Amino acid sequence: MKWPWKKRRKKLNMPEQKPQDIKELFKHMEQSDDFSHFKHQQDTMSCWISFYKTICGLESVHREILPYIFKNNVKNLMDIKANLPIEDTLVTKDLRQIQDKMLEGHMAVQMKEDDSECLLIPAPSTENRQVTNPETETSIVGPKEGFVESLDTNINLVRKRLPLPNLYLKETKVGKLSKTRVSIIYIKGIANQENVNTVWQRIKTIEFDQIVDSSTISQIITDSHHSPFPQFIDTERPDRTASAIAEGKIAILVDGSPHAVIVPTTIVDFFIAFDDYFITWHIASFIRLIRLAAVTFSVFSTPLYVAILTYHYEVIPRDLLATLISSRAVIPFPPIFEALILELTIELLREAGARLPTKVGQTIGIVGGLVIGTASVQAGLASNVLLIIVAMAGLASFTTPNYRMGNTIRLIRFPFLIAAQLWGLIGIALCFGFYLSHLLKLTSLGRPYVEPFFPPRFTDLKDTFIRIPVNKQITRPLYLRPEDPMRMNKTRSQEKRDIDE
Repeated sequence: MKWPWKKRRKKLNMPEQKPQDIKELFKHMEQSDDFSHFKHQQDTMSCWISFYKTICGLESVHREILPYIFKNNVKNLMDIKANLPIEDTLVTKDLRQIQDKMLEGHMAVQMKEDDSECLLIPAPSTENRQVTNPETETSIVGPKEGFVESLDTNINLVRKRLPLPNLYLKETKVGKLSKTRVSIIYIKGIANQENVNTVWQRIKTIEFDQIVDSSTISQIITDSHHSPFPQFIDTERPDRTASAIAEGKIAILVDGSPHAVIVPTTIVDFFIAFDDYFITWHIASFIRLIRLAAVTFSVFSTPLYVAILTYHYEVIPRDLLATLISSRAVIPFPPIFEALILELTIELLREAGARLPTKVGQTIGIVGGLVIGTASVQAGLASNVLLIIVAMAGLASFTTPNYRMGNTIRLIRFPFLIAAQLWGLIGIALCFGFYLSHLLKLTSLGRPYVEPFFPPRFTDLKDTFIRIPVNKQITRPLYLRPEDPMRMNKTRSQEKRDIDE
């Protein structure tokens, strides 16, 4: 039996008939209402002009291009090209090149409509969002600039912070339909060339129809597609991107995306806020330890509550046991259902607050949490003790600086809950062992994900959950295998000279 959609799929995959000449190409383009193809005449000279009105800057066409076309009695396309004060103009007969350039914002000029040759003049529209404060990585101290959707602007923000001749950029186009510009940025002589080649090869071999954001690139080139843990960092801060490049990492920028992807990374990088480098090392280390404790509490608090009340009453102190018994006296459900109800309620409120407008979302989150929490306790659906634990766990999960890692923390709490219900504390230990073994096998661009803890590299511990002073961080991270491992001269970094010495 022949399935009906097989014939249809074969029909859809038939190659489209290519235009034979430029006149047929423009006739095909004229089927789109935003394509302009007209004869422009002035005095004794005329020419044919074609362009897409929606991707070309009409003001630049009328002010910076048309006045020069009819200047000094031009006779051919080469005369027009010589008169134009614009770079990257091109005279060509290649139909494929003409089509691609016009779809990028070029204007085509012909002396006669039947001419096979045309002059391509770049006139792209330059309407972009202005550089503003970062939205997801807000900064109390330090720079306030964030990436925008323009690739050229983002590259400028990085180059402004790293004015180096060996700051190299490689660019290609990815996506069969979107043809999105994708660039990788690195410092030659610092970044490991093997890492550069690996990133470039993975990007060049992408087979996908549409690339709309850097996260799509990140998901495609990641080492393990089935892991819930993010293996690359995405950031909207140019200062963080420049700092990572200076360490020997590689940044991936995508046109149309306000985020840069930094590779390779370790799990520690997801719990470090870039603001930590703008304060003293004592405070930065203290805050990082608070984040570590908060994430641990967020993952294990509710599963421990379920495991202890289901299997291990004996570990609860006698005074606290009386409080727990009184809080659960009227609850008709086992602890697992009680915990799942509250956890899912917190997730619903969080998702609703994120999807609604800012002011409405904040109101829904605060009022919804108070009303639903109070009503659940009064109705006997949840105990007040668990309500406090779940609320604190939800609050602790917000301390994760990276949004993607925060989502992962939210997700892995539920397997721990199920394991706690099935096997108690042993189930929590088994679940923890499973995730630990997964993390030990995980890599980021082929580099260990849990470095410097495994494999142990003590020289890289200087900037983990404890941050030592800046003048003591003499070498770059060892796991990056940088070609230049030294960040400063060790002897001179320890010298403190007064002005009169």
